[in-house]
Amino acid sequence: MILVSSCLAGLEVRYNGTHSLDNRICKLVEENKAVTICPELLGGFSTPREPAEIVGGDGEDVLDGKAKVVEKSGKDVTELYIKGAYATLEIAKKINATIVVLKEDSPSCGSSMIYNGEFKGKKIVGNGVTSALIKRNGLRVISEEQFIESLF
Repeated sequence: MILVSSCLAGLEVRYNGTHSLDNRICKLVEENKAVTICPELLGGFSTPREPAEIVGGDGEDVLDGKAKVVEKSGKDVTELYIKGAYATLEIAKKINATIVVLKEDSPSCGSSMIYNGEFKGKKIVGNGVTSALIKRNGLRVISEEQFIESLF
């Protein structure tokens, strides 16, 4: 079973109320080959919500208490991101996910790139909080781009 970010299946759950639909991923969900999750909603956020970025590192650093996730207004929302990451991990284990496809660049889901914490659109190499936790637990996490490439 594949676990995928809800926004990639067309659900309007991104911070700004939009989706990042990929028709191939949506098809997998429709065929019951994939299950959707949104770590941010599982953590307690609603849609829409204020944009957030990791400040002081990446998801690994957040899990280690060395960095935090803050909204653009400056509000620290680290605990909600960690809560969502653990809830996502539990679902991945429950469905025996063989692969987890998460939305690149997100402070939760980025699996190779995230925004740098300055809210200026600049990206850095790193994992989001959920990606970091899932990888620490031995599951394979890839971005939607990597997933689509693997299909060809």
